[in-house]
Amino acid sequence: MEMTIRPTQEQLHHWIDKYVPEKDLFFMKESDMAAYENELSGTLVFPKNEFFKHSSYNSIQMVNSYMYWNLSKNIDYVIVAHPNWVDSMPRNKKEALFKLQVVMGRGLAGPLSYLTDDNLFPEEYIIEVDGERFGILQRMMWLALPYTLKEEIICRTAQLYDEWTSTPAPAELPSHLEKYANSFSTNPGANCLAATLYAISFHPEEEEWIIHEWVHGETFARKLTQAGYFNVDDSIKGGDVVVWVNEEAIIQHAAYCIDGQLFFNKNGQTFFNPWKIVHWQELEEEWKKFTPCVYRRDT
Repeated sequence: MEMTIRPTQEQLHHWIDKYVPEKDLFFMKESDMAAYENELSGTLVFPKNEFFKHSSYNSIQMVNSYMYWNLSKNIDYVIVAHPNWVDSMPRNKKEALFKLQVVMGRGLAGPLSYLTDDNLFPEEYIIEVDGERFGILQRMMWLALPYTLKEEIICRTAQLYDEWTSTPAPAELPSHLEKYANSFSTNPGANCLAATLYAISFHPEEEEWIIHEWVHGETFARKLTQAGYFNVDDSIKGGDVVVWVNEEAIIQHAAYCIDGQLFFNKNGQTFFNPWKIVHWQELEEEWKKFTPCVYRRDT
C-alpha cells in the first residue's frame, strides 16, 4: 500500500525563498569568453579551480540549486554576477548565454513541458535546445514571477528528485523516527548518512541535530563503529544498516532496516529529498551500480 506525501505550505514557502540563490552563476568554456569581454563590468570571473575551492560558492544551497555534480567537465571559468547583470545584456547575447548554460548542465534550467501553462513563463527566459524549449531561472526574474507559478515550478522540480509517494510507517519503526518518516526537510543538507546515524542512535534526544547534517563517509564509518556495528555476511534483518560502496570501497549511500524489508531512507541532501519508508527492492534498483554491505550491532 502506498501513501501520498507532501511538504507543508510553510516548507514550500521556504523552498521558494531559497531555491534561486542571490547571485547568478554562469559556467563558461574558454572559447566562449571572448563574446562577453565587453559585458563583464560588475562581475567577477573565476577560473574553474579557484571557484570550486571558494567557500562563498560551496554553500549547500549553491551546490544544490546549480547542481554542481551535473556540470560539464569542459568548464574553464565561472562568471559570478549581480542579479541585474544578465538583464542589461543585448537579447542575442543573453540567449546565447542561456543556451550555453543548458549545454554546460547548469541547474535552474528545465523543460517547459513540465508546466501546466508555459505562457506564464517570461519569453526572454525561454530558449530552444535540440528542439526542446527550456525555461531559465535567474534571481531577479524569479522574484518577479507570480507566486502560483513559483509554487508549481518548485513542486514539479521536487518530484523530479523523488516521487511524492511512500510506504506507511510500520509498527516496528523506532519512536524517535516517527516525526521524520515520510516528511520533508525545510533546509538543505540533511543526507542519507545523517539519517542512518540518527536511526541507530542510543540517545536520540541528544543527537536529533545529527539528522539535519550533511555527514561524509569517514565520519559516518567512525560513528557506525562507535555504535557497535560491524560487517556481516548474512541476510538483512531489522536493526541492520546497509551501506552501498563503489569499487574503491567509498561509501555512496546508507539506509536503516526497520523490519527486514522496509527501510528508513533519504536519497539525497536537497530539501526535495524526503525521509521516506521504502522497500528493499526500491533501494536495490536505485543503488544497483554499487555493492551493498550489511552492518549489524554487536549485541
